[in-house]
Amino acid sequence: MKLETMPSDFQKALPLLTKIKEAGFEAYFVGGSVRDVLLGRDIHDVDIATSSYPEETKRIFERTVDIGIEHGTVLVLENGGEYEITTFRTEDVYVDYRRPSSVSFVRSLEEDLKRRDFTVNAFALDETGEVIDLFDGLTDLDNKLLRAVGQAEERFNEDALRIMRGLRFAATLDFDIEEVTFEAMKDHAPLLEKISVERSFIEFDKLLMAPFWRKGIKALQATEAYNYLPDLVGTIEKWQSFLDSIAEDFRFTNSEQAWAALLLALKIKDPKAFLKTWKTSVNFQKDVERIVTIFNYRLEKELTKEEIYTFGREAILLTEELRQAQGMPVDFELIEHLDKELVIHDKHEIVVNGGILIKELGLKPGPEMGRFLNAVEKAIVCGDLANEKDDIFSFIKGLTKGA
Repeated sequence: MKLETMPSDFQKALPLLTKIKEAGFEAYFVGGSVRDVLLGRDIHDVDIATSSYPEETKRIFERTVDIGIEHGTVLVLENGGEYEITTFRTEDVYVDYRRPSSVSFVRSLEEDLKRRDFTVNAFALDETGEVIDLFDGLTDLDNKLLRAVGQAEERFNEDALRIMRGLRFAATLDFDIEEVTFEAMKDHAPLLEKISVERSFIEFDKLLMAPFWRKGIKALQATEAYNYLPDLVGTIEKWQSFLDSIAEDFRFTNSEQAWAALLLALKIKDPKAFLKTWKTSVNFQKDVERIVTIFNYRLEKELTKEEIYTFGREAILLTEELRQAQGMPVDFELIEHLDKELVIHDKHEIVVNGGILIKELGLKPGPEMGRFLNAVEKAIVCGDLANEKDDIFSFIKGLTKGA
């Protein structure tokens, strides 16, 4: 098969292939970018594979960076872009179900492509637009099928993260998983416990953010891979409620919203502890927990300006989107109205602070001053006090008299 037109991202990188070939080596575009071109999807990264060894690649180009030279990868800075150029390689036995004990550089494209995970990721594309397909990946593309390269058992035993990648690709591409490949994923799912949590999180997060995330979750259910992910063992019955509770055509706006929806469906009692197990950032934990808190609050109460101020407009909008996806009543116009009515959106916008109160009112620092400032903040948010110095001073004087 030959491409009729070469995508602009590839055209821009063609001079690199030309330079490598002029130096006497082979060079091809490889991987997911070739697959995405064939599917009419946008390209995100242009990866190049070559028969030149790393030191040979570095001699061809003036500006290079050793970003993974022990694995054959050199970063080349050329034509205003950055390109990862990796030597054809084979891999030795995998010692931890994730990384090979060693890699060997080879001159054979076929040997390099044989180590790829799925047939639709094992294409190569030459400078003329000719697609090199050694594993019948084009047929799998036509059939929207995800099939392991070679022996599926070997591929997942080599690198168990490929199981999560397979689930993610199903969700991203709307592909079904070929039967033998699926059975191998299911059989090797226990090996996910040996994969770093951070790597599993990245793949799971991409699955949730994918356009066909429901397909990915259904495949996760079917393989029972969730039993080998942090704090998800024994959640079999809850995954269906996750799917059933959300509208068929709903897509998550961001990762925080997606994980909040997941935690709510799984009835996770301590979101922060759960997300800590997944080794997420503190900020991510706070943002997800905020959405969960708002969602539970909204089950019993309506929104006021205080909630808009306390939780923030963005978090509330994300929560209301989840409510809407679950068929609950929402009023986005009310949220915008309440937000516009707020005189302040942050306590730092108040025209006085502790230092000013000490200097101009003679107050002493301590718990009492903290209570005064909190009362001022609440009164301004509720619309009972203007954010003006004189008004605030009068308000505080009234509090001191009553104290």
